Amino acid sequence: MKKIANYINGKLVEPISKNYIDNYNPATGDVYSLIPNSNDEDVNEAIKSARAAFSSWSKLKNSERSNWLEKISNEIHNRIDELALAESIDNGKPLKLAKSVDIPRARDNFKFYATAIQHYASESHHTSEGMINFTLRKPVGVAACISPWNLPLYLFSWKIAPALAAGNTVVAKPSEITPMTAYLLSEICQEIGLPAGVLNIVHGLGSSTGNSIISSDKIDLVSFTGGTSTGAHIASIVAPKFKKMSLELGGKNPNIIFDDCDFDAAIRTSLNSSFANQGQICLCGSRILVQRGIYEKFKNEFVSRTDQMIVGDPMDEKSRLGAIVSKSHYEKILSYIELAKEEGGSILTGGVPVKLDGDLSMGWYIRPTIIEGLDQRCRTNQEEIFGPVVTIQPFDTEEEVIELANSNDYGLAATIWTSNLSKAHRCSEQIKSGIIWVNCWLQRDLRTPFGGMKNSGVGREGGWEALRFFTEPKNVCIKY
Repeated sequence: MKKIANYINGKLVEPISKNYIDNYNPATGDVYSLIPNSNDEDVNEAIKSARAAFSSWSKLKNSERSNWLEKISNEIHNRIDELALAESIDNGKPLKLAKSVDIPRARDNFKFYATAIQHYASESHHTSEGMINFTLRKPVGVAACISPWNLPLYLFSWKIAPALAAGNTVVAKPSEITPMTAYLLSEICQEIGLPAGVLNIVHGLGSSTGNSIISSDKIDLVSFTGGTSTGAHIASIVAPKFKKMSLELGGKNPNIIFDDCDFDAAIRTSLNSSFANQGQICLCGSRILVQRGIYEKFKNEFVSRTDQMIVGDPMDEKSRLGAIVSKSHYEKILSYIELAKEEGGSILTGGVPVKLDGDLSMGWYIRPTIIEGLDQRCRTNQEEIFGPVVTIQPFDTEEEVIELANSNDYGLAATIWTSNLSKAHRCSEQIKSGIIWVNCWLQRDLRTPFGGMKNSGVGREGGWEALRFFTEPKNVCIKY
């Protein structure tokens, strides 16, 4: 049984308590590795290591830190097959998805910030009174980076890369549900000789290890991606200490389809935006709103194509959906399907577990599910399910659909399908979401800000926004 190690002060080490947590393969339901159940002692060692490394790391030239990130990026690329396989086994997602999306994006995150830090500039302001103001931006200190289980290395690197590029040192915790690629990243950092203490990766439960990290007075800022309730807990601890905090939280995103859309493109992309990664992406369009003129046509075609999607072995290239990440999450998704029925919803397709043969017979699989007949105020449409479950509902007017889209406590992303440019602009302006896609979905330029409104989070990640978050501005005024 493979034992994952913590990465502290440049070394792979076992937890001080020698206690471990089971790590499951979602495709089979079997325990296949063990994760450190790290405690306060492990966390304190990691923070101590990061603080000791901060002085020298923060004083490196931007070009020198860039070179280290470039080395990490190159090694991720060199080990893409190994990392993709580990991600698929750990998370349950199809191998081809991990190889085409997750690991390349992790590689590109390090590559992007290796370049960005060399072009990052702050502002200056000259006045006619013979004064100049300019802004210095300095790294904050030790950054706590905590990432979720749905896109493990993808989102882990999305935090770590800008934090390191800006000159901070990092104590990071991956999800205890999907720790394997974070462990492999530790191996990469050790192999390339990344200076000790610059990056520390501590494994364990969010309620203990994660809580220990965010509660420490020796952590200078916190970047978290995960559920809204956990984000609220983190804010209750971090905010009273007046520390910088970035929270990328949940979504319950509308997918708006007007009757003047490119029908084939809307259908094709909606299948992906509904069920990619088993619907376990915070950006998935789980509330499908279709204009009444094409509602029946869209619904029938969408159901038909959903029925053709193969749920199966993540290692099989024919599988469009793999396994749900954990037994508890699998049960949560099924409970929401039952709730939808109680609320008066009709299951158009799916809504049932999938039982596979052989070694996969105990895995956690669910048919992609489409539910009709629910209004936007019911729990099924208000709460984040985070699985292969969508609702579908007709609308008549532009004003109506904007109201429906905004009738939710979340505001992360929205998708709009229309061939009318003016309509696209009007809706994009009025929908309360941090990200709007028009006639596309999940197209990401790493230079752009990423984050949500309302209960979907605080702050923005991506591009210069991340480098601003991981630095502290200081204005200098000089009279001459």
